[in-house]
Amino acid sequence: MTRPSPFSVRGRHALLVMRDEREISIVRRQLNRLGMTITEHDPVEAPPSDETVDVIVLDADTIPIKSDPATVWKVDAPMIALIGTETPSRLKWLLDLKPASYLIKPLRSAGLYTALVVAFDSAQRRIDEAAYIERLEDRVRSRRVVFAAVLQVMHGHSLSESDAFTLIRRTAMRHRTTIEQLSAEIIAVGGMPNRTTRTA
Repeated sequence: MTRPSPFSVRGRHALLVMRDEREISIVRRQLNRLGMTITEHDPVEAPPSDETVDVIVLDADTIPIKSDPATVWKVDAPMIALIGTETPSRLKWLLDLKPASYLIKPLRSAGLYTALVVAFDSAQRRIDEAAYIERLEDRVRSRRVVFAAVLQVMHGHSLSESDAFTLIRRTAMRHRTTIEQLSAEIIAVGGMPNRTTRTA
């Protein structure tokens, strides 16, 4: 499956969480030119739970810090934050939202496409990093299982670590299974499983 290019924004869906009519018109006009579909939402209301969007354009100044929006607005879609108030408390709150990109107010007609590209690219990088970490964690878990199985075979057959691993590897190859799968069986049965027939 090919990943969508961050530069390709046509046909994507944007959720505008804004109140200022001038700023809404600027963003709406630019998104229309880029061929994106738009849904508008009032910042004082809870995020729509039944709508799938590709990006959220959020006016960070319109949401009270004490309303705990850092939890409410933590959604899967990348967020472009519109920032006008640069106080430390507001910026700290904004960092908790983890926006993928931002624009400084007052908004101009330029800059939104760049913010979109950065947001889409950032979101894809987060997905890739999460998948990479998950693969690493799977490998660590698999190594623990294999190591436990090697210890089991060492004690059960009075073998060295190297010989125990070789036995597991050869048995796995003979029965056309993975070392990890065979290791899980070894741990489950407390020793080398009794495999009398080969797997087809």
